[in-house]
Amino acid sequence: MKHKFSSLLLGFMCFSGTIVKSQDTTAKILKDTDHEKMVWFKEAKLGIFIHWGLYAVDGISESWSFYNEYLSHEDYLKQLSGFTAANFKPKEWAKLIKDSGAKYSVITSKHHDGFALWNTNYGHLNAVSHAAAKKDVLSPLIDALKEKELKVGIYFSLPDWSSDLYTHFTTSKRRYAIEQDPQRWQQYLNYMNGQLLELKNNYTPDLWWFDGDWEHPPEAWESTKIRTSLLKGAPNTIINSRLTGQGDYQTPEIGVPVYRPEAKYWELCMTLNDSWGYQQTDNNYKTSQQVIDIFVDCISKGGNLLLDIGPKADGSIDPIQKERLLELGSWIRKHHKAVYGTEKGIPYEHFYGPTTLSKDKQTLFLFVRDIPKDGKIVVKGISNTIHRAYVVGNGSILSQNKIAKLYWNKYPGISYIDLPKETIDTYYTVVALVLDGPIELYSELNGAVEQN
Repeated sequence: MKHKFSSLLLGFMCFSGTIVKSQDTTAKILKDTDHEKMVWFKEAKLGIFIHWGLYAVDGISESWSFYNEYLSHEDYLKQLSGFTAANFKPKEWAKLIKDSGAKYSVITSKHHDGFALWNTNYGHLNAVSHAAAKKDVLSPLIDALKEKELKVGIYFSLPDWSSDLYTHFTTSKRRYAIEQDPQRWQQYLNYMNGQLLELKNNYTPDLWWFDGDWEHPPEAWESTKIRTSLLKGAPNTIINSRLTGQGDYQTPEIGVPVYRPEAKYWELCMTLNDSWGYQQTDNNYKTSQQVIDIFVDCISKGGNLLLDIGPKADGSIDPIQKERLLELGSWIRKHHKAVYGTEKGIPYEHFYGPTTLSKDKQTLFLFVRDIPKDGKIVVKGISNTIHRAYVVGNGSILSQNKIAKLYWNKYPGISYIDLPKETIDTYYTVVALVLDGPIELYSELNGAVEQN
């Protein structure tokens, strides 16, 4: 994850460039047959991101706190003695994720600080040999996720700011430039690729979530080689866009795109408060309403939400984070027909709110956030006959009335659908419109009446 303050402008510029490139390159990377591997991802809609590492001990910014020189690297590493994972219960984590309605989870195997959660044979910083935990905390979590039939994503930082083999150390200190010491850089690539191979062989992830590619061009990372290596023997593995030019889907961060991204597949990663990792002083949690607002916005635009939680250093999860996930899951279970496996919705010109479409495009789902002041919702410009309107998760059949539809005009009219107060959901009421065939939207301009 990119951070703020001294790196904000550079990060924004690089991150913006990465997004643009991912829009241009994902379509080129994905062959026609590759779209089959994206089906589960497109239908999943929700994933849970987990940022867990040393930074949870003191509740400071993950990796960036020493990189931006808020404290020394030496002081940052003192957190090793506090990373105990004493209350880490991977099966409970997996159950919580399952109950949230998520279909996959992405865990930070190693952030930019180089701290690895598994028993790696590479590097000098991991949970088994160097932290108070004295155990591999990645393997049991991945096993628990698979037991719950959740897809597994592994986050991996390309940079390792703690490694003497790597170019960057802090915002003001560089160890060397690649062109000045290519042999040293090759040693770093060997180390990095060694860890990637370990993760691949140990866990066979369904998805790779890379980060940090902005620090060097793809030629330096040898991105093409990385993709080829990871897909060898595992062609259905999905890779995010932060392996520049080699990604399968786009990854906007924090802000929901105002307009639908150009990429066929995309996923918004978003924090529950303002921090990726656990910070005890950050109580600016989004409300359940706000979380569901963001989720509905994403799926209506045809994307996924990767919602982040930050466990504490002892492995426990803050009650507020649990509450938000469970509330989201409860709402999703009630409205699952309008969520999983759906397509992006229709333009706002036809309905003043988010929508999704069933895979056959014969059912239109309307997401109603607030109580209509006259007890009616309005759709317009739908050429189909609406066979039935009902409340999802409730079953109530709704009455409808059409106006401005005349026999001599192609304009399909405006439909008013009654929505009784007793059917209103706490967060979003979802109304399903069952159509007489795949949806047809009227988009012609109406001129003057010449005859009737």
